[in-house]
Amino acid sequence: MKKKISLSVKRDDQLHPLISGNKWRKLKYNLMAMQAQGKTELVTFGGAFSNHIHACAAAGKHFNIKTHGIIRGPELDWQNPTLQFAKQCGMQLHPVTRLEYRERQNPDYLAQLQARFPNAYILPEGGTNKAALQGCCELAKSLPQADFVICPTGSGGTLAGLTEGCDNSTQILGVAVLKQAEYLINEIKSLSPIAAQQQNWQLLTQFHDGGYGKFSSELWQFCLMMQSQHQLPLEPIYSGKMMYALWQLIEQDYFPEGSRIIAIHTGGLQGLDGLRYRQLI
Repeated sequence: MKKKISLSVKRDDQLHPLISGNKWRKLKYNLMAMQAQGKTELVTFGGAFSNHIHACAAAGKHFNIKTHGIIRGPELDWQNPTLQFAKQCGMQLHPVTRLEYRERQNPDYLAQLQARFPNAYILPEGGTNKAALQGCCELAKSLPQADFVICPTGSGGTLAGLTEGCDNSTQILGVAVLKQAEYLINEIKSLSPIAAQQQNWQLLTQFHDGGYGKFSSELWQFCLMMQSQHQLPLEPIYSGKMMYALWQLIEQDYFPEGSRIIAIHTGGLQGLDGLRYRQLI
């Protein structure tokens, strides 16, 4: 592209073979908090194909921690590669109805869960909380100077952490991977006092490509092209969606000449197995 800009990709997907990308970043300080609180088990939440469940199960095996996954159900498909992996890592899986799953942020429900698992550290869905921000802030501080940093946005934790860690002269763009994601703006502001004050970040909500977990054939073809032409493996749920959005923004001359852009590859490549299993790719 003759757009006179430079684009670098931060390959956070290569941090660890099983606990990759922003999941490693988010888990790091949560596991330290868990240890500091004297908790011996980890309880968390996720859908049947969740990158977060996969990463927590792998971390449990790696650090010899007992893990529990509250899985949006109501039934478990044991042929599902993500759940198979979690089980192999020793995670205990607890399927719940969609109605119960909706209670996952309700303080009363969380109190009942804590009573049921008294030795457990309860981690929110996606791993996003104040402790997670510290790891994502660390990622920001590891980056070279840039005019723009762009990342996929699901729960808002990575974007909030990048806002905390990047120089305030850097513009931070989050590409929302779900529909009607405007509510995340307030979530990010409540997670990060810095994000609440600074104007150097924004959430782009027009690139969801149909909603969470959905993607067009054009987006998947783009992912295949990035793999074949640039040796950059992508999945179409998170980082692929972000890179496709970035390509469109570049085409539209969104970035001024001479801009230095860093795209964060947040991992999630395990999700490709689930897409193949469901014959979506």
